[in-house]
Amino acid sequence: MNDGFPRRIVLASTSRYRRELLERLHIPFDVRGPIGVDERSVVLPPRELALELAYRKAASVAAVEPDAIVIGSDQTASVDGEPQHKPETPERARAQLRQLAGQEHELLTGVVILDARTGSRLDHLDVHRLRFRHLTDAEIADYVAIDRPTDCLGACKIESLGISLMDSIAGEDFTAITGLPLIAVTRMLRQLGVPVLGWR
Repeated sequence: MNDGFPRRIVLASTSRYRRELLERLHIPFDVRGPIGVDERSVVLPPRELALELAYRKAASVAAVEPDAIVIGSDQTASVDGEPQHKPETPERARAQLRQLAGQEHELLTGVVILDARTGSRLDHLDVHRLRFRHLTDAEIADYVAIDRPTDCLGACKIESLGISLMDSIAGEDFTAITGLPLIAVTRMLRQLGVPVLGWR
């Protein structure tokens, strides 16, 4: 138990974006990086891939945290069913934005919550459809220089200047775009008997 909270929560992630999102719920939690998960070795269609990687991350941590509730999450993106990857360099970010300009792509966020004590598993897949406006090379270069989105799918930080690149966004929970759909997380925690509100 953490400060009166009914269960120990562990976020199976090294992402600062997911950590910052979970902090918004004002519940105590620990962070532990996934153990031995080779993301590049898993080949599946984008929607299946997001949930499979989220499960593997959560399961790897649940194996060493037998009394915890473990949250795993992963994101994939696709254009016409073809997977997209994090650009990793400014050059690739600019190239990816040139490809996506004027196009719609899907951003898929999988979340798996495991109760290591009981073996219960809950899954959620969030789907957002993002359409980029037409972009000039100068706009792309300026954006990449300012936001440095090399660690983001779609080479875009929606929570920052990336919102200026959009024509439209369609989805149920905006927090999913940054990496962790908090509406689904709070719902799944309630299903496992863990309240976000009313425990203090």
